[in-house]
Amino acid sequence: MEGSVSGKGAVARGRQAGIRCPATRAGSPMTAAGAIATALRDDIVGMAILPRTPLRDAALCERFGTSRTPVREALIRLGEEGLVDILPQSGTFVSRIPLDAIPEAVLVRQALEGVTVEGAAARGGSAAAARLDAAIGAQRQLALRGDTRGFHEADEAFHEAIALLAGHPNIWRLLRQVKVQLDRARRLTLPALGRMDQVIAEHATIRDAVAAGDAGRARSAMTAHLGVVVPDVARLRDLHPDFFI
Repeated sequence: MEGSVSGKGAVARGRQAGIRCPATRAGSPMTAAGAIATALRDDIVGMAILPRTPLRDAALCERFGTSRTPVREALIRLGEEGLVDILPQSGTFVSRIPLDAIPEAVLVRQALEGVTVEGAAARGGSAAAARLDAAIGAQRQLALRGDTRGFHEADEAFHEAIALLAGHPNIWRLLRQVKVQLDRARRLTLPALGRMDQVIAEHATIRDAVAAGDAGRARSAMTAHLGVVVPDVARLRDLHPDFFI
């Protein structure tokens, strides 16, 4: 059926085109539209495709080795998420980052990750410390290599690990949806001198509080960390005026 990916050959084609095809809950492969949306979402949030970039159907069909139908379905999904603008008679473009979405996303993260880090600290112990140490260790190696994209992924792994340690995986799934615009802005901060080292130090403080089972200190450390996740939004806008609205 057009618009779906099935079988080993289709999965292989998706990998060659950069499409990831994770299994759904029922165990069947993700639809082609879903795989395309996932790949484009990663590129947009990771700032590999910059705001205002045109997304042309023909180029996307060639990239993903598929017909126009799943490409259009994927773009509609991304439009509903606020990541692309579909303009009749003009085309489809990567959306600019809405400034007013960033403070709200920070507040949501502080509230929900305050809950998860308290839960992780309540369990505490050496197993929790080892899990967080692995994510921090990966960040240190990636920072040394100057790999900002890999560093961000390790950062995500650290925060996801806290949610899983707390027994709240659905909170992390919700947060991933809420913070997409914040994540785009954050990618612009990582090249700043010393920012990756600062994040590692903040994570280490959170890790120590979780390992010690100190829920109050863990929450305070998490709140402080998330409060500076985007140090100066106004400065980012001044540096990249075409990226924000």
